[in-house]
Amino acid sequence: MSASIIQRLPPLPAVRDLLNLYNLQAVKQLSQNFLLEPKLTSKLVSAAGKINDGYVCEVGPGAGSLTRIILSKNVKHLVVVEKDRRFKPVLDSLVDASQNRMSVIWGDVLSHNLAKSFPIETIHQWEDKSPNIHILGNLPFNVATPLIIRWLNAISERSNAWVYGRVPLTLTFQKEVAERIVAPIGDKQRCRLSVMCQHLCRVQYKFTIPGRAFVPKPDVDVGVVHFVPLVTPEIQAPFSVVEKVVRSAFSFRQKHCIRGIETLFPHTIRRQYAEKLLESADVDGTLRPFELSVQEFGRLCGAYLNVCRQHPRLMSYDTRSEHCIDYSIELDEHVEDSTLAI
Repeated sequence: MSASIIQRLPPLPAVRDLLNLYNLQAVKQLSQNFLLEPKLTSKLVSAAGKINDGYVCEVGPGAGSLTRIILSKNVKHLVVVEKDRRFKPVLDSLVDASQNRMSVIWGDVLSHNLAKSFPIETIHQWEDKSPNIHILGNLPFNVATPLIIRWLNAISERSNAWVYGRVPLTLTFQKEVAERIVAPIGDKQRCRLSVMCQHLCRVQYKFTIPGRAFVPKPDVDVGVVHFVPLVTPEIQAPFSVVEKVVRSAFSFRQKHCIRGIETLFPHTIRRQYAEKLLESADVDGTLRPFELSVQEFGRLCGAYLNVCRQHPRLMSYDTRSEHCIDYSIELDEHVEDSTLAI
């Protein structure tokens, strides 16, 4: 137990009673589902590890059921980021009860930067252990995936909350999405998100929250996933390059990976460049993308970067764009007189 004085919250009305008092109902368009069971909120906070005497950012606190548990852990300060101002009276009451240990940021977490949310003395070197800073959230389903992609990008750049070091995250997702995040090689759930998460973080599926525990009850169960950024990413390439190569590979998930890799290149040189890329990366083109390891994706990214150094316009090539035709011809003319060295 910490040597500091334990600061307990004064008695507060039950969250369910506050929802009724302020006539607060979940908004379907915001994918809101309230988790009101104290045992489960406590378990979710415990999944983050030791947060006592630490600093916490909670995403989407809503009516504050998770917020209360966090504050009860004697954290030094809690920052919550909430978009829905209907919850202002509930969160204001928690700020008052917290004895200056809580502050509220009103805004969209997708656009909010946490770089100045914690004291400068909490900054750790990236190679050191993680700082005593934690990000937690019972995320709305429509925010969870775009948010974790945005934060993975920030982790790769060591920006946003990760200017403080390897800040861990404990977040909820639809159970199927959570299973995809942690899916190993060959698993039927393995996808682009699996590779993007696992190349930057150690990911751990903590537990499942049944859908019946939420109000209103969603059609799916929820998975809790813990992320700890790696000291060294598995793939040594810019985030945008990794995302492009992995997205292309998984664009034909059930076909041989060469089919997806081909989409990195214009039609006129597609097959020959894809074959050379796979050969240079020492990757079997007859494997399906979910059978590739993170390390194999790393070699593909490295080989793709080498091609782009020879043909810089390839970096901006997008097979989905309407403006690829002229570029394909131009690149094809250049290729005719050159070798396909990668």
